[in-house]
Amino acid sequence: MDVRLTQLAHKRRNLPEHAEIQALEGDLTQMRDLLIAAQTEESDTAREQTKAEQDVDQVRQRAARDQQRLDSGAVTSPKDLESLQSEIASLAKRQGDLEDIVLEVMERNEAAQARVAELTERVSSVQAKVDDAAARRARATEEIDAEEATVRKEREVVAGSVPADLLKLYEKLRQQQGGVGAARLYQRRCEGCRLELNITELNEVREAAPDTVLRCENCRRILVRTPESGL
Repeated sequence: MDVRLTQLAHKRRNLPEHAEIQALEGDLTQMRDLLIAAQTEESDTAREQTKAEQDVDQVRQRAARDQQRLDSGAVTSPKDLESLQSEIASLAKRQGDLEDIVLEVMERNEAAQARVAELTERVSSVQAKVDDAAARRARATEEIDAEEATVRKEREVVAGSVPADLLKLYEKLRQQQGGVGAARLYQRRCEGCRLELNITELNEVREAAPDTVLRCENCRRILVRTPESGL
């Protein structure tokens, strides 16, 4: 029963879902970082686009005012007319340059939006895989916990029938010997250390009373005699 409890603990620690979730969470962290970067770029280009569009609008309004002055006939001085026409031409060029900037920023913003959409979908997909693996791990853990609870109850019953001093010795040896405090003597071999008893040790075992607590001379575990001990 103690061996089975050890096996169950090992199984719980080494469920394949542990490594699966760890790998997926690593991917998820990386994708979230990329998503944040893409969202930041989207936000930055959106602000940049708004600023560029405002600049275009300001130049357009200034050019419209100048054109209105020119068309109104209020400016009569040839020098002022030439200056006003020159400014209108300069503003037209400036507007064209700013509109090119708007288009370039808009393209970058659209690319950032597409990247955000792509990464958002990928994050959702990986998160779904994490959730699925976590659910499978939870089910597997519940099964292990249920079996462990059953084994522990059975162990309590068996332990209650073992003399206190012998149980204390067993527990002490179990801590010292990697979780195995007693081993079967099978075909003259201790199944704890896997070493065969010599003839002297076998004779001592043969001569011992049935209720004598025997110890392996090699590993010091409690030896359990059975009809298959080879005596």
